[in-house]
Amino acid sequence: MSRTMSEPGLTGPSLRDALSWTTDPYANALRKERGPLFLRRTDGWLLPLDIERWCADADATDLSALRRCEGPVLDIGCGPGRLVTALTAHGHRALGIDVSEAAVARTLRLGGCALRRSVFEPLPGEGRWGTALLIDGNIGIGGDPRHLLHRTAALVAPGGLLIAETAPQDIDERSEVRLDDGRTARSGTAAPQFSWARLGAPALLRYAQPLGWHPVDQWESDGRPFVSLRRSRAVLTTSQSPETVNSAAVTSSQFPRNTSGDSPLAGS
Repeated sequence: MSRTMSEPGLTGPSLRDALSWTTDPYANALRKERGPLFLRRTDGWLLPLDIERWCADADATDLSALRRCEGPVLDIGCGPGRLVTALTAHGHRALGIDVSEAAVARTLRLGGCALRRSVFEPLPGEGRWGTALLIDGNIGIGGDPRHLLHRTAALVAPGGLLIAETAPQDIDERSEVRLDDGRTARSGTAAPQFSWARLGAPALLRYAQPLGWHPVDQWESDGRPFVSLRRSRAVLTTSQSPETVNSAAVTSSQFPRNTSGDSPLAGS
């Protein structure tokens, strides 16, 4: 069901960003289940990636987010699969998507369901997911939070949830980065650059609310901050104003729970 990066679907910046996560530093780190691995900005600043935690079982902080999930769950940028695996073990229908072949393969080995796919490609069950996850900094995917939030609104069901992990600081940063395992200087090679964003909760809310996302909850666990947002019944399009979308907001009690066991994958 997955597709290779040479197949149609990804173009321009999306293709460049996807290819960056298929390079050896990330695959090698997942294979070893440890770092070091960083996102290196063009000015040399490094953001450590917590490979060890990503490859471990879901911890108490992860579970604080997963307990809030409703209906079938789409984990965007699932990485090595700990969240998909935990959701499946707790009876949720869950699908992880990731552009990294190594990440998808590991998720499948753990017993989770995953596709090698970008969030900006066609996906199973569009408009029917109960919850979308953007954890471990994945609100930064593509370097354009507004575009990502608009896309995510098209993926979840009316009244569905988005649970996002934000940066602990009040920041709104977009930059060009590359994957770096600390050996780039010695090897003389470098992974391709791609666009990335870092958002604190205030910035996320500023982008989300005009697009029809309404805050439900904010919490912090072990220094990791999270925001839960609920989608209006309408998705913002180029012909709609934010006011039009906001007027169609629904409450939590109006969201139909997935009690039938139907999966959004059915018929896809």
